[in-house]
Amino acid sequence: MDISPTLTWASNRTLGVLITLRGDGRAQSSDVVYAVIDGAICISLTDSRAKTRNMRRDSRVVFHITDPDSWSYASIDAEAELSAVASAPNDTTVDDLMSIYRAVTGGEHDNWDEFRTAMVEEGRLVARLHPRSATGQIH
Repeated sequence: MDISPTLTWASNRTLGVLITLRGDGRAQSSDVVYAVIDGAICISLTDSRAKTRNMRRDSRVVFHITDPDSWSYASIDAEAELSAVASAPNDTTVDDLMSIYRAVTGGEHDNWDEFRTAMVEEGRLVARLHPRSATGQIH
């Protein structure tokens, strides 16, 4: 599959499965909300989660998206790039998390100051998955 039409298809969805590798090589999967921004699959993560630790150790991931109504799916092999953990309400990580929020919801948050503070308190960061190849079928 070509990456460009796959990302176009993926950009019309917001739910996927992030598959990372545990230290012993076994797969670990997590349902996540995502947005396609500037050719990367972007996900808001918490620093303390296993998926984050897994990507710090091994940046190779698979991102799986399915649309059962059309018998369509894509499994995207990607390289994960992790941002810094949000450390201040006005840092660039929080700005990026706001962009993901807007892309996923299609709207604005009711209280951006509260959102910014929560991103720091929760230890949030951004995973940018840079696609390398894709398999699947899109109808």
